[in-house]
Amino acid sequence: RQPLSPCVAGERLCSTEEATPGTGTYTRHGFIFSSLAGCLERRNEDSELPVVSVVRDSESQLLPNVGAVVTCKVCSINSRFAKVHILYVGSTPLKSTFRGTIRREDIRATEKDKVEVYKSFRPSDIVLAKVISLGDVQSNYLLSTAENELGVVVARSEAGVQMVPISWCEMQCPRTHTKEFRKVARVQPQFLQT
Repeated sequence: RQPLSPCVAGERLCSTEEATPGTGTYTRHGFIFSSLAGCLERRNEDSELPVVSVVRDSESQLLPNVGAVVTCKVCSINSRFAKVHILYVGSTPLKSTFRGTIRREDIRATEKDKVEVYKSFRPSDIVLAKVISLGDVQSNYLLSTAENELGVVVARSEAGVQMVPISWCEMQCPRTHTKEFRKVARVQPQFLQT
């Protein structure tokens, strides 16, 4: 283990021939870059190449990794994607918010060409999603809800009441009985938060 050296987000760390990218990094054009400000860490694991990671100082910040299930809040939608803020990785709250994008083609596993973003999410919905690729300095984490367990878990109706899921694609307001379209998650018990 080598001493940690500080680095800034977007800094070019080394080539992919010299090391393997770890957490807090991304690759582009054969080089490994830091995706956050922190300290550079090189670890020689079993592989021939050392693993370079960037860790936040002191209380190393938990980062959404590829494959992680995250809880996020929808900020805005358009016809191509939904923009979200990632609030939790698993059940751990994040100290700072990360931005994410759920593209239209990543909302459902089937009939992707028929998916309409506004029938899947609305701003302020709380959504369970899976990280499918890491963001870099300019862009966001790419997220997917294309599994039955993923999708909207909490949504409020126009009357401001928390809606109840009535099918995999609809939620209903218990007060007005108005139905709204959503990509509803079949929530697994371990993800239910009080």
